[in-house]
Amino acid sequence: MGAAGAAAAANGRGRRESAAMAAAGGDGGAGAAEAAEGEGAGGADPAVPAAPGRAQVFSTVVDTFLEKLVAAGSYQRFASCYRCFYKLQPQLTRSIYDQFISQLQSSIKEEIQEVKNEGNLEGLFNSLDKIVEEAKDREEPAWRPSGIPEEDIRSALLPYLLKHHSYLRKVLREKEEENRKVAKSVLAGRDRIAELQQLIQARKQAWQAIGKEQRELIMTFQEPQ
Repeated sequence: MGAAGAAAAANGRGRRESAAMAAAGGDGGAGAAEAAEGEGAGGADPAVPAAPGRAQVFSTVVDTFLEKLVAAGSYQRFASCYRCFYKLQPQLTRSIYDQFISQLQSSIKEEIQEVKNEGNLEGLFNSLDKIVEEAKDREEPAWRPSGIPEEDIRSALLPYLLKHHSYLRKVLREKEEENRKVAKSVLAGRDRIAELQQLIQARKQAWQAIGKEQRELIMTFQEPQ
């Protein structure tokens, strides 16, 4: 009877262990299926976030600089510099430190913002981002130095010199045309002066002839007397 009871108890434990393993297997299968579904859903390439603009990078650099500046000038160092005052007024020391750091950060941000406004850094950063973005779709290779300074300088200066040469030729043609007009006007003025001189000479001769005739006429009237 004792042996039979032991066997029955063993069989009962075996059935319970089998049921527990089956349940665990079922849960494991469900978990595996959920994991597979999760992997399948996440198998697609995630959207690549857009690279931050240069203006944003500049702002991040400024913020990082301020954080490191505050870390370098920690409260412990500030208190150690003013140890005697800190021992007498620790709360006041903390308040002074907080005000000092706040004003320092505000002052630095204002100066940097003033520099950005004066130099139009926001617009320049945006223009540079636009140029870089447009260059991505460019098929022809970008210019690279050849390693020979003379050729690099020549290739860089030649377009500018040709453009300047064309501009100078245009200015020269305009000046030559203007000089031709001035010379033509001067010649016309000289011809007019010559005509006036001839007219004056003719009138002078005419007045001289009239005066001579008048004198002869007067002498004719005076001879009988």
